[in-house]
Amino acid sequence: MDIDTINERYGQDAQALVKWALEQGGTPIVTTNFRPFEAVILHMVAQFKPDIPVVWMDSGYNTPATYQFADEVTTALNLNRVVFQPRRTRAHREAIDGAVPALDDPAHEAFTHEVKLEPFERALREMAPTVWFTALRASDTQHRASMQPVSINSDGLIKVAPLLHWSSKDLYEYLVAHDLPNNFDYFDPTKGEETRECGLHLSH
Repeated sequence: MDIDTINERYGQDAQALVKWALEQGGTPIVTTNFRPFEAVILHMVAQFKPDIPVVWMDSGYNTPATYQFADEVTTALNLNRVVFQPRRTRAHREAIDGAVPALDDPAHEAFTHEVKLEPFERALREMAPTVWFTALRASDTQHRASMQPVSINSDGLIKVAPLLHWSSKDLYEYLVAHDLPNNFDYFDPTKGEETRECGLHLSH
């Protein structure tokens, strides 16, 4: 598979890229955190494969609005949602370890691994996907700005980011065109800052 050719041919055409990726066969998944504009990737992928597993690593630290949005868009699009959660509940973790550690606290790395990375690693083991759709965008972080829409992880997993080069305006117009809900009351405690990489896309 010539990734450079694939990126050149489909990298600027999100829907064509989704179609190509699904034609590769195997087991595809799409991950989501139900942040702003997530309905775009979920709708786009579900149009081609309605039963695709929608994998959510629910840290237990989402805002009430995010949980409400997750249920709303899942119902609206009839998504096949699969939830992976930390091995300890939020209440259990906080009773033992206290509140979310600050970004500069050495304990923050262990927190991120427990509530996000370990559930994701478990999801990959249990679901054994061959294609992974993600809504990451080049404007999110410096690391993501250097990525291509299609890449292959070290384990052979095809990682596809159809919206990598989309602007917020592009995403908004897609939502309006398809009458999709949105969510702006979102916070990721593993990142803290919007431009900080959470680690999920660095370690895989």
